Amino acid sequence: MKALYIAATGMKAQELNVEVISNNVANMRTTGYKRQRADFQDLLYENQRRMGTETSDTGTLVPNGIQIGSGVRTVATARIMTQGTASRTGKELDVAVRGEGFFQITTPDGTTAYTRDGSFARAQDGRLVTNDGYAVMPGITIPENSRDITINKLGVVQVVNAAGQVQNLGQLQLASFINKEGLEAIGDNLFLETAASGQPQVNTPGAEGYGTLLQGHLEASNVDAVTELSDLIAAQRAYEMNSKIVKAADEMYATSNNMR
Repeated sequence: MKALYIAATGMKAQELNVEVISNNVANMRTTGYKRQRADFQDLLYENQRRMGTETSDTGTLVPNGIQIGSGVRTVATARIMTQGTASRTGKELDVAVRGEGFFQITTPDGTTAYTRDGSFARAQDGRLVTNDGYAVMPGITIPENSRDITINKLGVVQVVNAAGQVQNLGQLQLASFINKEGLEAIGDNLFLETAASGQPQVNTPGAEGYGTLLQGHLEASNVDAVTELSDLIAAQRAYEMNSKIVKAADEMYATSNNMR
């Protein structure tokens, strides 16, 4: 009897599904977080009677056949890269991306990472950095005693310097990917390039195919509480049904073992 093992694969799959949902819910307030979805595929089939085989000398064919499946497996936890809502913060170094593109970040080991989290800060040497102190690329340094920092929608960073003059400090750039869902999440709101994502294409905000920037705002998570709750209920019910099949299969085993 294979029902016991088939149902066990279903329970395992729904357990992982609940883990994905719980991670989405935990990150509902994470800046720039992109929700995930568990994707499943059926396992191999045992052909007890193959469709299309001949059943007589006259060429009569089996129309349907008999196939017994082996259960289910998780094949991906796809990341949904839809735009999150831009929430106003009023902080002059908070920047949200409206549209396509990722900020480029240099990690301490020199690796280039990518993020939608534009909650930037000013380091002790004036460099523009993330909340973890990682440098934002291209490097922009805000001079001491400067004020009125502005970042326009095209990423141009300007300040009023100590002499009261407007000073241009540079321009932020965005990176885009052919398959952004193929990026590898490494935590700290950062992604890494992979063979699946393709190489980054870097351009200025507002260029064709790239989003624009919005100063004083941050992109919220794209997690929807109602969607996650309904998915959780469906996963619980699927797990419950598979567990009942395990119980039923166990009772059938017991009946067979107790036959006199």
